[in-house]
Amino acid sequence: MKMTRKPMILAVSLAAALALSACGKKDESASEVPATPPPAATAPTMAPAPASTAGPGMPGGDASAMVTFSSMELGSTVDASNKVVASATSFAPKDTIYASVDTSGSGNATLSAKWTYQDGQVVHEDSKTLDAAGPQTTAFMISKPSGFPAGNYKVEVSLNGSQVASKDFSVK
Repeated sequence: MKMTRKPMILAVSLAAALALSACGKKDESASEVPATPPPAATAPTMAPAPASTAGPGMPGGDASAMVTFSSMELGSTVDASNKVVASATSFAPKDTIYASVDTSGSGNATLSAKWTYQDGQVVHEDSKTLDAAGPQTTAFMISKPSGFPAGNYKVEVSLNGSQVASKDFSVK
């Protein structure tokens, strides 16, 4: 009987050892994602950036899971939904000036506005983080109680660091 037990114990021990060693084994058929993309796959600096890093084929992502720019209007008044009431490109020195920016899509994004005077001097910069779940309107504004100097101005809007729109306007 000792002879039959020994091979059985050896077989059970071997099976246990194989089962334990397989616990930490990786599936070699799955391809691994490289730590850094090859240089050719790096996106250009000025390319529009998606709001979400998840994309088609990625867990939790699809092609529509990004925020995209739709339009921008300037005016001196916005309604409760941040939309410009009357579009304008010429303002009085003491007007509050709004840039109403429409976006669509869903996900997280950073929307920024940079307001400049005719000589390139930055008047004001602002950014807002969006957590969009469909169409959305975001308002940016500048005001100066003592009044803006007369001249030509520009507002540039960026989405995730890439410029998507600019509008020239004047103060008279």
